[in-house]
Amino acid sequence: MAFWKFTALRLGLVAVFFVICMVLQLGLLLSALAAAVLAWCVTYLFARDMRDEAARTVQRRFTEERAPKRNRGELDDSEAEDTLVAENPDVQIDNDRRRGA
Repeated sequence: MAFWKFTALRLGLVAVFFVICMVLQLGLLLSALAAAVLAWCVTYLFARDMRDEAARTVQRRFTEERAPKRNRGELDDSEAEDTLVAENPDVQIDNDRRRGA
């Protein structure tokens, strides 16, 4: 949620600065560039806590420990191994080890 709040703040500032620059008749391209730079500067200087929380949110999203995604073949192999072990408990399957280790 922090990421979206910070994004909305920055986009809102871009819009405000863009309108101000257009009123000052800076031209379309220069207004867009100035608005982006000014919005970045303002959020960098005055929204540190919000920016840091947004960064933590994004970091958690991409580094969270999750079960790896498995394709249909891997799921079928896993099911076959589970069935084999359930039928014969003496069987040991070492497919999780690296080869040559």
